[in-house]
Formats: sequence, C-alpha cells, structure tokens
Amino acid sequence: MELIHSTTAVYMMASGQHGTIYIGVTGHFIQRIQQHREGTREGFTRRYRVKRLVWFEMHEGIMTAIQREKSLKKYRRDWNVNLIERENPLWADLYPALMREAGPLSHLQPPERSL
Repeated sequence: MELIHSTTAVYMMASGQHGTIYIGVTGHFIQRIQQHREGTREGFTRRYRVKRLVWFEMHEGIMTAIQREKSLKKYRRDWNVNLIERENPLWADLYPALMREAGPLSHLQPPERSL
C-alpha cells in the first residue's frame, strides 16, 4: 500500500455493521477521526456513538472532496452500504490499520521517543 500524502478525505463512520452511518469531509483526516472516536466534538457522531471508520477516500483538494461528500449524501443508504462492503465487507474499523507502522498514514504519526 502506498503512502497517502494528502490529509483531505471523504469518509464514512458507522456505529456497527449495518448501523448508523455518518458521511463527512475534512482537511485534517487523522485529527477528525480521532475526534469522532473520542467523542470530543458535539454532534451527530457523539450523540449516536458513531466511532468506527468503515470507508474513506483521499482527495488532493477540499473542493473535490466536498463535491464527493455531497454526492454520497444524496445516494440511497443501500448504495453507501454497497460502497462500504466492496472494500470492507465486515465493516471493520479501518483506523487502527491506518496508523500501524506500515500503514498508509504511518508517516503522519509522531516519532517515538527514545528512553
């Protein structure tokens, strides 16, 4: 898997498999996903306990990402479910894999401190 250089993304979070879905867009992907997971921002994901990153798509610019988010929000739920299940059939939380040593966003992790 290649490194992802942009931090602009469209993403879908879920409360669980076939649960509540939230579609979002951000220019600060890692930080926003952490906010959803930790419940530090007021709003939909906190209220409905939507913490699992189940799908994302990186974009070079915020304008194309916003257009994609708007189009996904217009689609019927079953279309978004199919989009998730094409790449993530079990609706696994993708966030931990992003941040692993060899994950596509591992270069965004803070360096480990040596003792």
